[in-house]
Amino acid sequence: MSDISTDEARDLGDLERAVMQLIWTHGEMTAEAVRESLGRPLKESTIRTVLRRLEEKGFLTHEVEARTFIYRAAEARGKAAAKAVKRIVDWFCNGSVEEVLVGMVDSKMLDQRQLQALSKKIEKARAEKGESKITGGKK
Repeated sequence: MSDISTDEARDLGDLERAVMQLIWTHGEMTAEAVRESLGRPLKESTIRTVLRRLEEKGFLTHEVEARTFIYRAAEARGKAAAKAVKRIVDWFCNGSVEEVLVGMVDSKMLDQRQLQALSKKIEKARAEKGESKITGGKK
C-alpha cells in the first residue's frame, strides 16, 4: 500500500510513532539503524515486526538494496498528519473543519505567527479560486 487510507490507517502505538518520527526525520533507514537510533534495548525481530506492521498500515514502503531493506515514509509527515486530523474532524465535528479551526482559535492553540500564516494560506487559496477577499464570494 503506497497511500495511507483514512479508512485503513489505524492509530499508532508509542513505538510505531517513535519509528515514524525517526524515518520522517532521516528520510530512509534500515531496521538496524532504527533499532540503534531508538536508544531502547529492543530485539531486531521486534523492530522488524514494527516496520512490517507500519508497512501493512500504509505508513512505510521499502526497497531492497544488497539484501537489505531500506524503509521510507509512504507520505510526508504533513500529509499523514492532515489525514489523521481529517479522521478526528469527521469523528468529533461531523466533518466541519471550520468548527475545529474556530475551536483552536477560541482555545488559543494558535499564536499570532500561526494565525498570520493561516490567514495568508486562506487568502492564497481564495485568490486561486477567484474569490473576493471581503465577501468570500466569487468576484
